[in-house]
Amino acid sequence: MSGKTVVSLRVSESEARRLDTLCEATHRSRSYLLKVALGEYLEREAWQIGEVRKAIEEADSGDFADDVEVENVFGKWLDREG
Repeated sequence: MSGKTVVSLRVSESEARRLDTLCEATHRSRSYLLKVALGEYLEREAWQIGEVRKAIEEADSGDFADDVEVENVFGKWLDREG
């Protein structure tokens, strides 16, 4: 056994057509493109979950921005508006 598992999913006809168009344009298979897309999604979500967990740990330890830090951040955005 190669250590791989087969996973299937149902997609709409329009999604399948869009996927096939991309396959033709890139000369790649459906399997390849879906594997790349899934890998990128899992990586992004794992990063986001990690950042949320870090933020929760900081909050639990009382590590919050003080008033000056908050004003500086808002000041940056307000300066851009106007």
